[in-house]
Amino acid sequence: MKEIDDTLEEAVRAEERELLRRIGSEPGHIEQLLAVFRARNGWVSIVLMVTQFVFFAGGAWAGWRFFQATDTLTALRFGLPSAVLLTMSLMMKLAVWPNLNSERQLQILARIELLLSKELTR
Repeated sequence: MKEIDDTLEEAVRAEERELLRRIGSEPGHIEQLLAVFRARNGWVSIVLMVTQFVFFAGGAWAGWRFFQATDTLTALRFGLPSAVLLTMSLMMKLAVWPNLNSERQLQILARIELLLSKELTR
């Protein structure tokens, strides 16, 4: 009985090694990020990133003016918008991260489907 279990376990290990070899390595971070922009709704991610950059640039400019202010009213005039714009910029950036994870999962599923279809057509 032990020999059968060992034989089955070795067969499963060999099959897993072969499957992992065929799947290949995980795509790099840059490739995953670019996949977000090439996806079906990639234009939404592009709009979000452009808007995020505009908010960040505006927040950085207002922050620069805040630190150059000599009176309280000028500091408030630039400090509050700077804080709001930088916070909005961060929120926009964080909005893309779940999309990045879902695209990664879809890529993995597509790769597994492809491998299964190749295996079934043999």
